[in-house]
Amino acid sequence: MRRRAMLVAAAALAAVVISGCGERSQGPGDGGKLRIGIVAKSLGNGFFDAVHKGADEAAGTLGAEIIFTGPTTPTAEGQIETLNALIAQRVDAIAISANDPDAVVPTLQRAMQRGIKVISYDSAVAKAGRAVHLAPSSDELIGQTVAQLAAELAPEGKGKVAVVSATPTSTNQNSWLANMQQTLPQHPGLELVSVVYGDDVADKSYRETVALVKQHPDLAVIVSLSSVGIVAAAKAIEDQGLAGKVKVTGLGLPSELVGYVRKGVVPKFAIWNPIDLGYAATQVAAHLARGETPDSGLSLERIGTVTFDADGVGAMAKPFIYDESNVEQFASIF
Repeated sequence: MRRRAMLVAAAALAAVVISGCGERSQGPGDGGKLRIGIVAKSLGNGFFDAVHKGADEAAGTLGAEIIFTGPTTPTAEGQIETLNALIAQRVDAIAISANDPDAVVPTLQRAMQRGIKVISYDSAVAKAGRAVHLAPSSDELIGQTVAQLAAELAPEGKGKVAVVSATPTSTNQNSWLANMQQTLPQHPGLELVSVVYGDDVADKSYRETVALVKQHPDLAVIVSLSSVGIVAAAKAIEDQGLAGKVKVTGLGLPSELVGYVRKGVVPKFAIWNPIDLGYAATQVAAHLARGETPDSGLSLERIGTVTFDADGVGAMAKPFIYDESNVEQFASIF
């Protein structure tokens, strides 16, 4: 009888261990600390460093732990490795800015099957791979904004314009570009002559910019849809001795562009606040991990309320314009 009782006890213990193998570590529902993985397109990118700062701020208000991570280069393969590591760590939620909208979907579906809540932010994941997507602004407003900047910087609103984007598969840049192209007819003096891709890598963005000005010596404005690309393009224009002749604008960080604004290489540019984006993405991920649904919108404390459409997409705000009147102030922040 004693042997039988021992066997029963051992079997019961084994059942507990086996059942625990398929569960995540203790999470918010059972008193554990909420753990959220924030995945950048790549590490060492100033935009995502600012996202990290905002995520840490939100974590402090939520009592959560942030695991900020990403590949060393902006590739889908690198993000898949990063995601697998987060799944192995059994985080409660993942927020990702995707290098490719589709390639990461199978990995993210596996995360969701294991009870991990998944959202995308900044650069969207295909709907099948996430619960919601948090956009920093609407694609339409971003496209309109960069087109307007180009028109304001071109002499008398006329001239040739070229675009330096990130990667051909970046969902956000592609959508912004499409909306910019739709807006350009409102500025009949502008002619879009080329779109090149720097792959969100400084060296390649620099080389693509140099090639642009050699191919189009009468270029008036370069618009970069990448925070990496705009810095590289500005440096290329300065190095080529074209400051003042070819204006650079687009989306970038004040801390990285303040010097170029002073020199007149980048007279004005736009960006949402990536600190706020990191804060909001963390808040959204935390709400979902705690079992809330986004159906009627989510309150994100100091950011306000974000509502999501039928496709699970919510937008934050209109891009803000930075120039010599305010860039110094914001350069100390991000």
